[in-house]
Amino acid sequence: MVRTTLSAAEARRVALAAQGFGRTPQDAPVPTRSVSAALARLGVLQIDSVNVFERSHYLPLFARLGAYDKAALDRQTLTQRSPWIEYWAHEAAFVPREDLRLFRWRMDAYRQRDTTNPLRVAGVERTARVRDELLALLATEGPMPASAVEHESNVRRGPWWGWSDVKHGLEQLFRWGDVVSAGRTGFERVYALPDQVLPAGYFATAPGRADAVRELVRRSARAVGVGTRADLADHHRLRADDTAAAIADLQDAGELVPVTVEGWRDRAWMHVDARVPRRVEADAVLSPFDPVVWFRPRAERLFGFHYRIEIYTPAPKRVFGYYVLPVLQDDALVGRIDLKSDRQRGVLHVRTAWHEPGAVIDVDRLAALLRRTAAWQGLDGVEVTDRGTAARTLAAALGVAPRT
Repeated sequence: MVRTTLSAAEARRVALAAQGFGRTPQDAPVPTRSVSAALARLGVLQIDSVNVFERSHYLPLFARLGAYDKAALDRQTLTQRSPWIEYWAHEAAFVPREDLRLFRWRMDAYRQRDTTNPLRVAGVERTARVRDELLALLATEGPMPASAVEHESNVRRGPWWGWSDVKHGLEQLFRWGDVVSAGRTGFERVYALPDQVLPAGYFATAPGRADAVRELVRRSARAVGVGTRADLADHHRLRADDTAAAIADLQDAGELVPVTVEGWRDRAWMHVDARVPRRVEADAVLSPFDPVVWFRPRAERLFGFHYRIEIYTPAPKRVFGYYVLPVLQDDALVGRIDLKSDRQRGVLHVRTAWHEPGAVIDVDRLAALLRRTAAWQGLDGVEVTDRGTAARTLAAALGVAPRT
């Protein structure tokens, strides 16, 4: 029976089931086919360079599968011939290699913007010669990272990224599709000409903008289960008007069903194949860039969870911690913890631990999850600093004395 209304709790369970949650991960070895299946369900895997606990793209699969072998994900994403490839599909993200053509229209739009926007034209003109040299170099030498390009302007200029004209030129070419990703080495992106890593004429088969956006919204709907227009648009960072047109087409085709969700002001749509499970079993800490929470308005609407990452907030102004992660238990976000993998000392350090107002954390379950997390990280134990409303009870559940 097609549903036209959902309670708030049902909407949460639909969303989590669509994202691959449903059973608590087991300690048994995770088969490679499970890694591939979980990736396929996600459709987009966001990349982030922060590595204080673990690089973000490894965390969504751990949340859903448990202690899988990260090398299995590396084989899927980081080599020149991996079945997943990188592009600006959400932020910087891995997508299935065959999906890259769905972003050809975005590459063209970036080129149009960069070469006509008065705020960008000067930068594009400045790097024109460098881009020509880079294309010639890649044609001669093959795929390479920016750090391997020897050029007098390839120097660090600032305290953060220090992008040179070489890096700017490569990024412009990457946005436009003139070069593509050939994996990563040492987590640095490797650049290549399209015909060095993609089938000949790959982009010639790319659909037009309307058809590509429709397909992306179709995939977004499968991934979110139920969502508003804003939710469906954010998954691939699409324009609202493009998304609305795609939703109308997919609704007419019977693939999206309009639904009313308790407490949601905006209209929502549910994918026709989405399940409404009676319950969801989950124990996870979520990356700040996990699809469950990466669109902060959706996280607040689904879970009543107000979430802001505090990496770039000066330390005295942080509320919850530097790399704070939402704690998911079953179908609720019940707390947040700031984690650091202290590899020199061999411990997983819980720097802060908080329960959400009105929520109850099962600290024994969380303690067990943190022990599994430490083991997955190759660490010997867990320690807790006495900061946050859940720190002392969590330390007690772990059988450790909280640090002051």
